[in-house]
Order: sequence, then structure tokens, then C-alpha cells
Amino acid sequence: MAEPVTTDPRVALARAGDDGAFASLYDEYSPRLYRFLLLRVQEPADAEDLLQRVFLKVIEALPAFEDRGLPFGAWLFRIARNAAIDFERSHRSTAPLDALVDRPVETPGPEVLAEQSLARARVREALALLTAEQRDVVVYRFIGGLTPAEIGRLMGKREGTVRALQFRAIDRKSTRLNSSH
Repeated sequence: MAEPVTTDPRVALARAGDDGAFASLYDEYSPRLYRFLLLRVQEPADAEDLLQRVFLKVIEALPAFEDRGLPFGAWLFRIARNAAIDFERSHRSTAPLDALVDRPVETPGPEVLAEQSLARARVREALALLTAEQRDVVVYRFIGGLTPAEIGRLMGKREGTVRALQFRAIDRKSTRLNSSH
């Protein structure tokens, strides 16, 4: 039987109303959650809004949070994923993923922003080649920084299954790259 995950002591302090502990958790997780959300919604402003919604939900749900073997970070990513899905559903009139990748940037910005936009588009193109499960594993693993064990608990899968999904995703992408040259 797997050993239960020990909750970060900051979580208990934040549950008790310690603003410093909550701020520390926010500082640790917000950059990864922002990157995760940015891949899902494409626009930085939308990702920022969603990140704030995620942490509002966390504030509301934190008093009821119970350590059930799911790491706190995985719990946060589940909330972020659900927020992104809700956002996508409410913005169904937006173009499909392929059209979003080719869409010009509305507001021209500095070169760095253009490069970041291009990099996000390439990542979205690569993710579009994967199955939904492979895509979730890759995003949780490489954008969210979760371990295969954490991803397994989050997705309700065995760690070996998560590793296999990750391997197949990487193999599918490299096969696609090799066949296009």
C-alpha cells in the first residue's frame, strides 16, 4: 500500500487563516499555474484572469481541503484545469486550435512578446498531435512540474501508466518530426 502524502505545513497554516503561509503557496505555485493556463487559453490576459479565479476558488475551498493522498499542487492543478475547461466552454465561439495558432497577435509588442507567442504556438501545435490523456500528462509533467506519481493520483492512473503515456507522447512527436523532414 502506498504511503500517504504528507501535506505541506503551509497548507495547514493557510487553512487556519495565516496570510503569510497562503502568500508563500501562491508565490510557489502561481508561475507554474499561469504557464499551464496560458497554454490552455492562449491570451496572457485570460490566463491572468483565470489564475486569479483559481486562487479565489482555492481561498473558498481551502477550509474544506483534506489530505487524501493527493498533493496540494495536484489539487491546485485540478482546480486550474477545471477553470480552463469552464473558460473554454464559455468561449466556444472562438476559433478552433489551428486557427488560433495562425491568428495574428492583436497588439504588436516587443520582440520578446512575439517570440513567446511563437513558442506558445509551437507548443500548442505539438500538443494538438497528442491524445487528450497524453496532452494532460505532458502539460502536468513539463509545464506543471508534477511527478509521475502526483500525475497518477491526479488522473486516477497508475504511475506506470502515466510514464507510458508520457513516453508515447514523446515518441509520437518525434515520429511526426522525423516524417515531416
